[in-house]
Amino acid sequence: MASIPYLQVDGLTKSFGARVLFSDLSFTVCQGNHIGLIAKNGTGKTTLLKIIAEQESYDRGKFDNKKDISIGYLEQRPEYPDDKSVIDACLSKAAHKDWEMEQRLIRLLTQLNITNHSQQVKELSGGQVKRMALANLLAQEPDVLILDEPTNHLDLPMVEWLEKYLSRSHITLLMVTHDRYFLDNVCNVIWELDNNQIYRYTGNYSYYLNKREERIAQKNVEIERANNLYRTELEWMRRMPQARGHKARYREEAFYELEKVAKQRVSNNQVSLNTSSSYIGKKIFEADNLCKAFDDLVILDQFSYTFSRYEKMGIVGDNGTGKSTFLKILLGEVPLDSGVMDIGQTVKFGYYSQQGLEFDEGKKVIDVVRDIAEMIDLGNGNSLTASQFLQHFLFSPERQYDYVAKLSGGERRRLYLCTVLMQNPNFLVLDEPTNDLDIVTLNVLEEYLKDFQGCVIVVSHDRYFMDKVVDHLLVFNGQGDIRDFPGNYTQYRLWKENKEKVEKEQANKTRKQNDQFVDVEISDNEKMRTNRTRKMSYKEKRELEQLTQEIEGMQIEKTKLEEALASGTISVDEITTFSVRLNEINEQLDEKEMRWLELDDLS
Repeated sequence: MASIPYLQVDGLTKSFGARVLFSDLSFTVCQGNHIGLIAKNGTGKTTLLKIIAEQESYDRGKFDNKKDISIGYLEQRPEYPDDKSVIDACLSKAAHKDWEMEQRLIRLLTQLNITNHSQQVKELSGGQVKRMALANLLAQEPDVLILDEPTNHLDLPMVEWLEKYLSRSHITLLMVTHDRYFLDNVCNVIWELDNNQIYRYTGNYSYYLNKREERIAQKNVEIERANNLYRTELEWMRRMPQARGHKARYREEAFYELEKVAKQRVSNNQVSLNTSSSYIGKKIFEADNLCKAFDDLVILDQFSYTFSRYEKMGIVGDNGTGKSTFLKILLGEVPLDSGVMDIGQTVKFGYYSQQGLEFDEGKKVIDVVRDIAEMIDLGNGNSLTASQFLQHFLFSPERQYDYVAKLSGGERRRLYLCTVLMQNPNFLVLDEPTNDLDIVTLNVLEEYLKDFQGCVIVVSHDRYFMDKVVDHLLVFNGQGDIRDFPGNYTQYRLWKENKEKVEKEQANKTRKQNDQFVDVEISDNEKMRTNRTRKMSYKEKRELEQLTQEIEGMQIEKTKLEEALASGTISVDEITTFSVRLNEINEQLDEKEMRWLELDDLS
């Protein structure tokens, strides 16, 4: 059954002054599509979404919308009146209001951990406002949902909740996100905006990566073929006199079309981050019994840790558990209540904060970098000028002379990253470095960090990024409960899911046993009569003895496995092996304990 076109656009063009963002774009959004839009920062992703959502004007183009469809739009940084309560602020922006919508809103707010619905908006964090806006939008159930970086400022549990919600939804979806696992698990169509064209791929992000490489290879072959023919035709053009016949004029027109193809350039436009890091000695950073609290909120409680050379640590935890505060404590920006920090003399921090750097809007991009250094040391006697260095970060010579005020949010983050790395730190502290960066920049940043000859601490909700970069995790559970997990984020999630499954099974087993004891009390007289008429056989007695020994042995093994999995000291391979064995033991114990209860009734 063919999909119904909800929205068809032809010849869409948008420019800001002399700068053309895109021209003559044509595309169709069909019912049920889950579309992920991918493009470099500064190419107009957010502007395109705003135009489709009727939040921004355009120069020219034709829109053909299906009648009566509603469009919901989530902007990158939603804004609500500060003096309104959560529920009133949501309802003030609702397109339609009825009892059912309000009930959906309350349910979604609660699912997104916004439980105090009478709290004023001005008291909420940026992440809470983003979750509030998501709940408000989803509750209205628009026909088409347009999301601009929906995972930014959400903690990992909320990202995973949204991923599951959208992947199960039949709503039509168009979104921009840099979260590659999110794209993989939610989207069935990928649009790539490149060189003023939209390339459409029917599949998820992994499928897009494969097909994009094929497209680029095929295009390069086409350009090479055109170049070979172009050289031949160029000779003919130079030889032929100006006065030409009809056939010659036709060939001349074909030459100019051929020239357009031959002069195309196709590349991955990758950022190169081959900067050096300062030498780092053996003594890095020692934290001894650190304590920090804000009234009743405990951030650190007798926390001790010794960093080793070239360590790459990830930090995860719910919003409000103190991840960013912990980084600021390590950097000396937030004072400790008690404890000692001893930093090695060779350590040179590079701090990329979640808030970003406040640039002078009236400065040119090139001057921002020149204010730090005219020449950037790459190590091994190599260096680059400020302009050359910016080109490695995808700032063309023309773009370098634009004012900061003209940069997109993603371009500002890329410039900020440039200013951090150009100072050659040997201990990188990165607080949400993936926010607003495009996927091209993220891929290369990942490769840079993997080879970085220094220490890295990173807080990020980007699961793909964490899996590629970190060696182990500090898990912030709240109120100073911090655990060290020896693996990446996906391995941690598998371990945590298995642990929760085991705990749930144990709770169910305890409940069943309690229910059985209640049944025993209710029918005690009847069972006593049954037991007097039914004696346990010799074979059943031996089976009961054997079961008693087996259950005791398995419970001892189970306890040891659970202690090992919770210790945070075992290897990733051991985690996998122990988790599989723990599942086996739980299943066997359920069977053996049920049989033991049956036999025990006869004894």
